[in-house]
Amino acid sequence: NRFCAASNNRTGFLCDDKVTCVPASHICNRIRDCRNGEDEQEKLCDDLPSSLPGYLVFHCSNPLYWIYADQRCNGMNDCGDCSDEMESLAACPACGSEWWSCTPVLYEYCTCIPKRLCRDGIQHCASWSDEYIC
Repeated sequence: NRFCAASNNRTGFLCDDKVTCVPASHICNRIRDCRNGEDEQEKLCDDLPSSLPGYLVFHCSNPLYWIYADQRCNGMNDCGDCSDEMESLAACPACGSEWWSCTPVLYEYCTCIPKRLCRDGIQHCASWSDEYIC
């Protein structure tokens, strides 16, 4: 079993050295993050996502789409339908301290926007709360 927790407690892949934990989204990206390159081995990467261990994959509500498990609940609309951020399937916590809870007007976000976008003169929330309250 190569499951490990990478930075920010995100799902990762444990290298042969039993120390290095590579974030799931860095697996099969043509960059060797493990010293021996086991994160890029053909048997792991030849038929994505079915060749990956299940803990590295999150299946979106649309069966045609999948993302790496560490992209679930990251605040971004990686699935394209927000199923990786809001549905019971994803089981995400509420917006974190760096986020503002609202209904975004951009499809890039789902239920929160980064607080760095607050009061920047651009509407990011349907209610304009990012410009007047945040």
